[in-house]
This record gives sequence, C-alpha cells and structure tokens, in this order.
Amino acid sequence: MRKSIHSVLRGRFLVSDDSFKNWKMILFISVLAIVMIASSHSADKKVYKIARLKNEAKELRSAFIDGRGRLMELKKESSIEIKMREKGLKTSEVPPQKIKVKPQI
Repeated sequence: MRKSIHSVLRGRFLVSDDSFKNWKMILFISVLAIVMIASSHSADKKVYKIARLKNEAKELRSAFIDGRGRLMELKKESSIEIKMREKGLKTSEVPPQKIKVKPQI
C-alpha cells in the first residue's frame, strides 16, 4: 500500500505505458469541473438578477400605491372645491339637470 501511495505522489501513473487511459480520465474530470463551475456562475447571476428585479418590483409597487393615494386625495370634492375657490370659482347651489335625448325613428 505504501508503494502505491508513493507512486501516485510521484506521478508515475501519468508516465507509465498505459497512462493514456489515465490522461483521458483526468481530461474528462477537468472538463466536467469547468462545466460545473460555469453552470454555478450562471446560476449565481440568475439569482442576483431575480433579487434585483424583486426589489425593483417592490419599489414600483410602492410608487404606484403612493401615486394612487395622492390621486384619490386630489379627486376628493373638498380638495377640488378648495382649489377652485383659490381661482375664484365657487360651487353651484342649483343641482345639474339631466338632458334626455329621444331617438328619432
């Protein structure tokens, strides 16, 4: 056993007569390692992109909710009345009348 460990540490399995199959295995394992590393980097990029897009979606949603709240405040009759008073207009005391149009046959 000590002899086999010593020969592996010295690298004799790479220069022996049947070393071609050893080199094929080493090359195969190296290619697999490179593919695995590339796949890992690709997965990490996707995870970071997903996290960034989630944060962006949260920001856009909060901006939408904030804008909707401001719009609702501006659409209130009381706020419209205040702004119209500033411009010199006042609300009418007479309610509006409906106009009905009869279809002509």
